[in-house]
Amino acid sequence: MHSNNPRPKAFSLVELVVVIVIIGIIAAMAIPRLSRGAAGASDAALAGNLAMIRNALNLYAAEHNNVYPDTDEATVILQFTTYSSGAGATNAAKSSTYKFGPYLLAIPPCPVGAPTDATGILIDTTNSPPTVVTTNGEGWVYNPNTGEFLANSTATDEFGKAYNTY
Repeated sequence: MHSNNPRPKAFSLVELVVVIVIIGIIAAMAIPRLSRGAAGASDAALAGNLAMIRNALNLYAAEHNNVYPDTDEATVILQFTTYSSGAGATNAAKSSTYKFGPYLLAIPPCPVGAPTDATGILIDTTNSPPTVVTTNGEGWVYNPNTGEFLANSTATDEFGKAYNTY
């Protein structure tokens, strides 16, 4: 049976406007949630990087008579990323003398603060916790006497917690 309805099958202008308004409302709710998610991702990346570095520090100390990596940034990086002897000397190849490590493939970047993604380490042998000095451009601050390793940032997360207290 055929219908004698001459009306074409299409959406009316009112129906299209209603759909566009609904999409706009959904987008208005989603965009703030997505931007908060990006900040939360940086916070989670910082917590993950710190956990990885602190585990490496503890493993290094356990294998080196409870002594943390050295007081010089370049040596600290080598002690994390190459093989080391019981006395802390480093070597690129594993041997009977250089049998410990490596503990990290590379120093991870600090995902928060300025400059973001900096991998440098500011060494502070005096203060506990180590003092944050953001003008030097290092991503991390470390006290080799206590093994404290922190983000070199005075910025805070979305809840007001300072990144250098993570």
